[in-house]
Amino acid sequence: MYISDIFKTKKALWSFEIFPPKPTADLAGIKATVAALSDLKPDYVSVTCSAGGSGNSRTIEIAQMLDKEFGVLPLAHLTCINSTRAQISAALAEIKAAGIQNILALRGDRIKDAPLSPDFAHADQLVSFIRSEGYDFDLAGACYPEGHPESASLVEDIAHLKRKVEAGVTHLNTQLFYDNDDFFRFQERIAIAGIDVPVQAGIMPLVKKSTVDRIVGMTGAKLPNKISRMIAKFYDDPRSLMQAGIAYATDQIVDLLSSGVRGVHLYVMNNAEVARAITENVSSLLQSINQ
Repeated sequence: MYISDIFKTKKALWSFEIFPPKPTADLAGIKATVAALSDLKPDYVSVTCSAGGSGNSRTIEIAQMLDKEFGVLPLAHLTCINSTRAQISAALAEIKAAGIQNILALRGDRIKDAPLSPDFAHADQLVSFIRSEGYDFDLAGACYPEGHPESASLVEDIAHLKRKVEAGVTHLNTQLFYDNDDFFRFQERIAIAGIDVPVQAGIMPLVKKSTVDRIVGMTGAKLPNKISRMIAKFYDDPRSLMQAGIAYATDQIVDLLSSGVRGVHLYVMNNAEVARAITENVSSLLQSINQ
């Protein structure tokens, strides 16, 4: 099934993102996570590339597990920043052979000392290449409500985004954000630019110190005063930070769903309990919207 087809039948999608274990790690942990997430009945689950750019074999392995063992639609990430055309062709053949129909086409993060691709500088080039290879994948793309960190301006970033959509992207997932007004302004701007594919809002609950320190620092996401106060108050109190982070994410999602967002993509960091808590908080809203 294509994710783009689900958008035709549902007003708001609900999905999760997980990451694969290290290449040498046992799969028991991620299998338990996948089992728990499958119980929550997401529309799909996306699987990131292996840590450190170590290939996509585990991405495909976990995507197959989602599909074959748990009946959950997978969305496999594919990055191009360090890959040649030949390597991408091989990856596409492997994804096709695995029976995976949905790909999130990404440039990917820069990896220190890793050689850059001679063939791909941006995700739109990856999308164009996949389409030129004749595959019938459904292609999702990423977008940035606050602008990509490497773009000179949000205007420039939206111009890149339009090229990506014109190349063949069928829906978009946003980078994490913590101020919904940034998302609403972004929606208005891309509509003016003529971008009309469905956009899911990417939400990452700040429930652990490690998440606060690593993810926000890496993405440069803006922190509103409301969440900054929450972090300052409960930073060294794990249980309270967990509860406050779930509450803040829930509040964000309720506002987004009330405003007609086409879906929420929850970055759960392989934490099924956080996913369950937030899903239970908003399940009746999703049912009401999609009935």
